[in-house]
Amino acid sequence: MGEGGRTHYPRTAHLPWSPGAAPDDVRAGGLAGFAGREVVVTEKLDGENTTLYADGLHARSLDSAHHPSRAWVKALQGRIGARIPAGWRVCGENVYARHSLPYDELESYFYGFSVWDGRGGCLGWDETVTFLRGLGVPTPPVLWRGVFDERALRRLRVDTSRQEGYVVRTVDGFPGEEFGRRVAKWVRGGHVQTGTHWMHAAVTPNGLGPGAALWDVRSGAGPDAHALLAALGVAEGDAGAASEVGARVGGHGDVRLAGVLAGLLWREPRGTLPGRLAPALGLPLARRAADLVGLRGALQRPYPDDERRAGLVRMSYAVELDVLHAVAAATAPDEEAREQVEWSGLFAEEVGAGVTDGAFGDLEGDVAARCRGEARIAYAEGRISVPEEAVAATWRWRDGRFPRLVQLVGPSGSGKSAFARGLPGICAYVSLDGIREERGDRADQRANGDVLREGLARLDAALAGASTGGTVVWDATSLTPHQRSLVHAVARRRDALITHAVVLVDEDELLRRNAVREHRVPGDVLAAQLRRFVPPYPGQVHRTWYIGARETVEEEA
Repeated sequence: MGEGGRTHYPRTAHLPWSPGAAPDDVRAGGLAGFAGREVVVTEKLDGENTTLYADGLHARSLDSAHHPSRAWVKALQGRIGARIPAGWRVCGENVYARHSLPYDELESYFYGFSVWDGRGGCLGWDETVTFLRGLGVPTPPVLWRGVFDERALRRLRVDTSRQEGYVVRTVDGFPGEEFGRRVAKWVRGGHVQTGTHWMHAAVTPNGLGPGAALWDVRSGAGPDAHALLAALGVAEGDAGAASEVGARVGGHGDVRLAGVLAGLLWREPRGTLPGRLAPALGLPLARRAADLVGLRGALQRPYPDDERRAGLVRMSYAVELDVLHAVAAATAPDEEAREQVEWSGLFAEEVGAGVTDGAFGDLEGDVAARCRGEARIAYAEGRISVPEEAVAATWRWRDGRFPRLVQLVGPSGSGKSAFARGLPGICAYVSLDGIREERGDRADQRANGDVLREGLARLDAALAGASTGGTVVWDATSLTPHQRSLVHAVARRRDALITHAVVLVDEDELLRRNAVREHRVPGDVLAAQLRRFVPPYPGQVHRTWYIGARETVEEEA
């Protein structure tokens, strides 16, 4: 440990095939520390090694003096330092100043690459990414991940005109004394190309990309509405509401960003918002922001006090309640609505964190989903309050002898059927379009009532036949709560595990797919579907899968 609890970042050894090793550089004595272990390879950025603490920072030298290129990262430390535990340190690259490589599309001027705990141990890579994202700090791009394979790493192609090299580290964490065996680098030859050292020249800032505005909000900075809209590809938003939410929400990371974006975009239709935001945010965060938009209005209206707790508990399965109240207050249309939000906030203070975390650690897959879902319902209704009661209340489903229902949800052509075809263990498939086709015309909507009754009867019979564990798929748009409730009633009668498989695709992508599909939906029909689309929230059934444009589950809620 260095001065005042400060610690030098260790010198990283060069891999044997690294062309940029100078005579005085450290070379890896062997690769035994990687053998048989999963490793992650990240881009080596051309910046200044910097370490952040709860109460300060330094460059590689513990007594590094002030330099204009360090002003930005000092401001970052001021925003996030309180969230770094005492004795911990965050190590990364300060890329504010241009060194020998120019950057034009950075997500931030600081990228974290390792986190060290109070005992001097380096966190595992996945823990590192999660911790840093919670602070609002990005990590360098991942170039490769897998069990260590020297031949695969030697084949990695690096664009030396814009990349300095790469760093290899074990995915697992390790004690500080193991650093030399668990971390190594490859650096391009002649990587220092400037005639004057960058610290003695005028500072030329690197360029930031659109995503930098998102990371600024994650790290606690005030939201720049114009930059956020540009990053999301959205034309208009409510800058005042976004600013108010940013001031009200004290956290960092995706939780804060979701709230700010919900304040900015609260006038957007919730049904199409997740697909629209997913390219910039990823589907889980886009879904969370959209659910904040959808739920905020419920807090602005009068609500029976004896039902508030149950309603707030259910909302908490979708979003963080403190963030939801911040969004609702910032977007309230009048003083009466604000008073309703404040009153709701008093009730929210009494809502606990739930009883299911850790209560079902010995269960897996569908059984865990069923028991967890039933416990969440029971907790919301006030029938249980502690983990022991949750276990007792769900004992009957632990043998897995119950039918499984997967209810597809999404507009026509969104990819529901393509996703469902890849599900394992399907014993029955009920499709309303298929029933129409049996009746003579897949597109004929005139007998929808009869088709629905036939479909529900087939569903009932299929679930009865799957009572010991088979999976039944319900294939229809299921756009509204009422449409979904008819299916839920049958599933509850047959004691089924209910899974919503919700497809959230950008509207432009949906139109493109519809234009080339075999059974094309008329444009006015598809537009009407999008207007009616009310995606289900997490917690409304036992389990919810959110499926993106790649037709894979991107979030399980």
